[in-house]
Amino acid sequence: MDTTSRAYTYFICMVGAFGGLLFGYDWVVIGGAKPFYEAYFGIGSSPSDQGLAMTVALIGCMFGALTVGWLADRMGRKKLLTLSSIVFLLSAWFTGAVHGFHMFLIARFFGGVGIGLASGLSPMYIAEVAPASIRGRMVSLNQMMIVIGILAAQIVNWLIARPMSAGMTEAAIAQSWNGQMAWRWMFWVPMIPSGIFFVLSLFIPESPRWLQMRERKDEISVEKEKGSLSALFSKRYTTALLLGVFIAVFQQWCGTNVIFNYAQEIFQQAGYEIGDVLFNIVVTGIANLVFTIVALYTVDKVGRKPLMLLGAGGLCLIYAILGTCYYLHVTGVGMIVLVVLAIGCYAMTLGPCTWVLISEIFPDKVRSVGVSTCTFVLWIGSSTLTYTFPFLNRSLGSYGTFWIYAAVCTVGFIVFSTKLKETKGTLLK
Repeated sequence: MDTTSRAYTYFICMVGAFGGLLFGYDWVVIGGAKPFYEAYFGIGSSPSDQGLAMTVALIGCMFGALTVGWLADRMGRKKLLTLSSIVFLLSAWFTGAVHGFHMFLIARFFGGVGIGLASGLSPMYIAEVAPASIRGRMVSLNQMMIVIGILAAQIVNWLIARPMSAGMTEAAIAQSWNGQMAWRWMFWVPMIPSGIFFVLSLFIPESPRWLQMRERKDEISVEKEKGSLSALFSKRYTTALLLGVFIAVFQQWCGTNVIFNYAQEIFQQAGYEIGDVLFNIVVTGIANLVFTIVALYTVDKVGRKPLMLLGAGGLCLIYAILGTCYYLHVTGVGMIVLVVLAIGCYAMTLGPCTWVLISEIFPDKVRSVGVSTCTFVLWIGSSTLTYTFPFLNRSLGSYGTFWIYAAVCTVGFIVFSTKLKETKGTLLK
């Protein structure tokens, strides 16, 4: 591949991954906005409303993920990328503009639809346009953009929110700048990258594999098999489907993502005040980005399976130690170090490798619906993880919750060591 071709490949893959930036931002911004919109809407004393506000976007994610395969086969990958940018733009404006809690939930739902579309479509498109020799690196760009979006949300939340004195009541927070406007601007900021994504999406080519499949419309027998759920659930693809579903669910149930969604609670229980918490969140975001960049250079050299084993085994050990520290009431910088280690381990292994694997293990005929199905169950896993954490944390304490995540990672390590095959360098079929 000459320099010009390589640069062009990087460009179209970067644009394809742009939805990941918006995905990451929208997914995490709610964590920083949480104490302020809760005060504004008066739901601080309602765990059910708090949980609903955090999970409704994930329901939208499931809807978007469930439909992305069907839409991608009929509209094409490029048009759907453009559509997802519009969904992100409108939902960002709507979320920040609402004044009622129910309208807030509707806006968050449509933001989730955009995330669901992007999360399934971006790795699919990149896998289909990237050469096999660098496919892992290119698909990992999607995870890097997600991480950049996460870090951007953390920095924006930190910069926009004004300092608050300890012990402020919900009513006082509701009447403050943070309660009235800060959370709105947190949601409005991604309107800018959404517009950029829309413009850039107009200048990328359609997936050549989708064009080839479209040209084979006259081959009725092939076309019927392609993209159909009945074909995906046939005996021929059972192994790939079960493995893809497990990988997708495990990426969420391994527990790392609760750190992003409930960072404030996690750090406060480790002995930090809210001002220090926001800074610590930014530190974790930087660590997430640094280790994701490491993954770009290791995924095509080390391979997918070794990295998945490292991620599952490493997180098991870290969570076991973290849970023990919570049990012994350890506080201070050591807890930050453990959280950063967990994020770093995840960022260079399970985070990017999941998207690479689910885009590689399915053949052309069922890739779109296979990736769609795996992304759908990924968001089911994410929603259950996000919704159950507050209840687990209250009933078992932080120590018990992280011990459970350690046990889940043990199961993942066993499955990956016995069932996962290496896909590095293989040609898509």
